[in-house]
Amino acid sequence: MASKDQKQGGGFFSSIASSLSNFGNAMHKSVNGLLGYEGLEVINPEGTEEDAEEEAQRGRWKQEEREGYWKMMHKYIGSDVTSMVTLPVIIFEPMTMLQKMAELMEYCHLLDQADECEDPYMRLVYASSWAISVYFAYQRTWKPFNPILGETYEMTNHGRITFIAEQVGHHPPMSAGHAENEHFTYDVTSKLKTKFLGNSVDVYPLGRTRVTLKSDGVVLDLVPPPTKVNNLIFGRTWVDSPGEMILTNLTTGDKVVLYFQPCGWFGAGRYEVDGYVYNAAEEPKILMTGKWNESMSYQPCDLEGEPLPGTELKEVWRVADVAENDKFQYTYFAHKLNSFDTAPRKLLASDSRLRPDRYALEKGDLSKAGAEKTSLEERQRAEKRNREANGHQFTPRWFDLTGEITPTPWGDLEVYQYNEKYTAHRAAASSSDGIDEVDARSVEFNPWQYGSVTVE
Repeated sequence: MASKDQKQGGGFFSSIASSLSNFGNAMHKSVNGLLGYEGLEVINPEGTEEDAEEEAQRGRWKQEEREGYWKMMHKYIGSDVTSMVTLPVIIFEPMTMLQKMAELMEYCHLLDQADECEDPYMRLVYASSWAISVYFAYQRTWKPFNPILGETYEMTNHGRITFIAEQVGHHPPMSAGHAENEHFTYDVTSKLKTKFLGNSVDVYPLGRTRVTLKSDGVVLDLVPPPTKVNNLIFGRTWVDSPGEMILTNLTTGDKVVLYFQPCGWFGAGRYEVDGYVYNAAEEPKILMTGKWNESMSYQPCDLEGEPLPGTELKEVWRVADVAENDKFQYTYFAHKLNSFDTAPRKLLASDSRLRPDRYALEKGDLSKAGAEKTSLEERQRAEKRNREANGHQFTPRWFDLTGEITPTPWGDLEVYQYNEKYTAHRAAASSSDGIDEVDARSVEFNPWQYGSVTVE
């Protein structure tokens, strides 16, 4: 269970800092003497520091590839590499960051339950379990494609929701998303901030996530923990998210504080999540415990955070069955995100499913995927030159810049707001007679908003 300090509900920023600076709990060892690389750190999540040297020889890279990539990347140590480094397609998965944003919708029925729930504290149990549920998918070690500026992703036919996301910024990459059904609206502005550490990278979720429950207009605000990707080049890549997640009911002041335990020797503590639902007076009302890769449970508690007599732990969420031996460690839902079965009629030509590099990688053609990725990046640069030469600025179609600046633990964020235009567009497309209906698979990917884009 959570510590006494956690029961008091504070310590968010200090907890974040300590969980990152003390990540030695995961037992690391410099293998500098073995491989001759300054600052190289390898972590074996299943062993002790004595296992680091053997672990360094494992992973997806061939020996010569590891050494070449290390020589190329070590100069970036200490830098934010979110968009400044061109990465080989071998480390990618056939999905974009916009689709990865949509993965949070897999267990959206938990938000439906939160909306239908009259108990204010159980409402937060459901909503925070929804926020935790995506971490099972986020442990994948493949990198999603960075979206092209103006790229979109649409999803329907799941949980009665309509989902739209758009890439609203390029340097640094920024995305905005909106989802809605009869129970809730979901709005997010997302901008990742990274710190490259050589064989690992810290990822800070510089964003704002808001959920509005429609039954009574309650607004929930989510601040997730940071993530650390270990063994990028040497060793088997793995992901951990040590730190605090805070979900606050902005309407009442109630909140959930959940602590993601860092990985220790032989995997001790890995995946574990513990914490409490607090009322506005910061008194614990419900304890929560579980593992982000398995399930979450809850139990009413007293003011000391101890379980109430006569109560028992009850499960609120469990991860769905997953496909075995999937090449990209995809869940069944992840495969649906690439499928046209979740696409609406008359899919936007800017949709991620239509990206030729993503599609080639999905089909296993790495050479074509790499060539298509390079071509898209060159066309993006050409569009920017054309736009700037004519004194124009990029303007998102479905989201507006609000002028609001919101603080986060890792910096200030400009907030984008859904402008409702997509709702009107989708209603018009859905009501058309379908005479000009075309197979979405035949549509050419076209996120470009500034005229015809050619590469000289």
